[in-house]
Amino acid sequence: MISLSNITVDFGTRVLFKGVSFLIKHGDRIGLVGRNGAGKSTMLSIIAGERQGTSGDVSRQTGIRVGFLSQELTLDVTKTLRETAMQAFEEVLALHDEIDRIQHQLETRTDYESDEYMKLVQRLTDANDLYARRGGMTMQADIEQVLTGLGFEREQLDNPLTMFSGGWQMRAELGRLLLQRPDCLLLDEPTNHLDIDSVRWLEDFLSNYDGAVVLISHDRAFLDSITNRTIEITKVKVYDIPASYSDYEEIRAERMEQQKAMAARQNRERDRMQKWIDKFKYKASLASRAQSRIKALQRMEVIEVDDQDTSSIHFSFPPAPRSGRVVVECTGIHKSYGDKKVLRGVDFVLERGEKIAFIGKNGEGKTTLAKIIAAAEPPTAGSVQVGHATSIGYYAQHQADSMDGFQTVYEIMEQGAPPEMRSRLRTLLGAFLFKGDDINKRVSVLSGGEKSRLALARLLLQPYNLLILDEPTNHLDMLSKEVLKEALMAYDGAMIVVSHDRDFLDGLTEKIIAFRHGTLKEYEGDVDTYLKLLGDPRLQSAPPPHEIPLGHAPAAAPAKSAAQIREEQKAIEKEKRKAERRIAEIEKQIGVQEKTIAQLEVTLADPDLYKDPVKQHKSITTYETAKRVLASLMDEWGTLMEVVSAES
Repeated sequence: MISLSNITVDFGTRVLFKGVSFLIKHGDRIGLVGRNGAGKSTMLSIIAGERQGTSGDVSRQTGIRVGFLSQELTLDVTKTLRETAMQAFEEVLALHDEIDRIQHQLETRTDYESDEYMKLVQRLTDANDLYARRGGMTMQADIEQVLTGLGFEREQLDNPLTMFSGGWQMRAELGRLLLQRPDCLLLDEPTNHLDIDSVRWLEDFLSNYDGAVVLISHDRAFLDSITNRTIEITKVKVYDIPASYSDYEEIRAERMEQQKAMAARQNRERDRMQKWIDKFKYKASLASRAQSRIKALQRMEVIEVDDQDTSSIHFSFPPAPRSGRVVVECTGIHKSYGDKKVLRGVDFVLERGEKIAFIGKNGEGKTTLAKIIAAAEPPTAGSVQVGHATSIGYYAQHQADSMDGFQTVYEIMEQGAPPEMRSRLRTLLGAFLFKGDDINKRVSVLSGGEKSRLALARLLLQPYNLLILDEPTNHLDMLSKEVLKEALMAYDGAMIVVSHDRDFLDGLTEKIIAFRHGTLKEYEGDVDTYLKLLGDPRLQSAPPPHEIPLGHAPAAAPAKSAAQIREEQKAIEKEKRKAERRIAEIEKQIGVQEKTIAQLEVTLADPDLYKDPVKQHKSITTYETAKRVLASLMDEWGTLMEVVSAES
């Protein structure tokens, strides 16, 4: 559908990527990944046709419809949510008007046997067919399904967009784009403003989408759930592998090990040849042979090892000072904003060393309670009792954007540093990748990822025994998120984390606090156990969660109702249908890989191949990659067949 050929983006002082070529085909599910600043968003805007590279061409199939979700809002906020969604059906509404006009003409004409009349009939048939295919028959139902799936309530659909925050307006933009159902969906960080429930809904929508999807995301679980192909931009190059992100990481790691081994063998061979040349090039009897080997050495193309960007933040939190047994206790907390009641008399206790995740839909009060505990906002009613010797470190959801843009990186750190930390500020900033002149940059020119790193660095200026982190992974790339997670797992104080990133939360916390309609429920375990309770079929192997009334001992789980059993049966059947569709897709991919392997086996059997080390290397690498991809596909095929054949 879309072909990129030799795309280069050169800013003069920096090359983002050079000579990039790849093809986007119907049905592709592509994860576009790379470190912050690698050029992912630039690449996506080039594919969308919103910008051009320094050189290269982009070709699009005639008539193809491309939908692009950027990180910049383009909505008309004077419209209502429903009117915004209706913009997705402009073509459908135009078809509806055309159908009305044709029907009116047919009703008023009497030349039933004429060619003109028959042409009108055919035009009406074609218009009706296209109207149905574009969703005209189910337009209002589709609008409600998509918008409620993204977290909106039905009673909000006729509210103006000005009543929603920027994050919710971005959801409206995403909903409008999904309703358009373009041939190719381009999504730049679509989960940034979504809660876990909405992310799971979007996963199902995109997994069954009839078109190509290219998305940028730092959410590993989201990528793995949707994608079947990964394109990574790193060090001006692009790597394209037909595998989900986690599988791609394994394949690339194995490929780099092979490259290192082959490069080492080649270096040994070059050294051996050079020593022979140095030893015999001045002997007359061997001079011609020495010259021949010199030429052979010069012709030998050096095997290069992929240049991997491994720069990452590296840090650990200071040991937590000892606090009392109860770190913080909330009693009867109410919070209202005008007529909107967010928290309705909630109680909450956090003990020393406990690590808890706040989970729930956006707007249910997670950030509000975090702010109240951190004393960043007062409750409308109720009390917060901070325990003995409790010291709180708070990372606000929009803290990165609330820093003074006129101050430099160093000034921001200096402002919050106690006297004993002043001499260590440069070292600490270096650990967060602010090196050399970077510390003199003004905050206003920093990227989102740089601002997030700076805000995290400020948490290390003094020791705390309670960390409250509200969406700390926003704008962080995968490697930085992994480092943060490792540091938090090693942290010995209490912690409250608000996040929608399931991969980040997995194994990080020991309890889940679920927010719903202004009330709280507590569950033992991590995010996987909680999602299993919600019926996520991808997590059926997780241990069953235990709901605990806040402040009480665990209670026995209630018996399932007939309605619950029916809903579970529906979920199982839905998963089977999804598995069957994926099996059909995998079988096609298996055929492609088997054909590739057969062709390469013929190539590898040709002795002439081994006269060219570069071609030999490329053939062996491609062959081994194809075999690994085939093995991965076969494993997935076997797992899905078990799902399909399992008794309901």
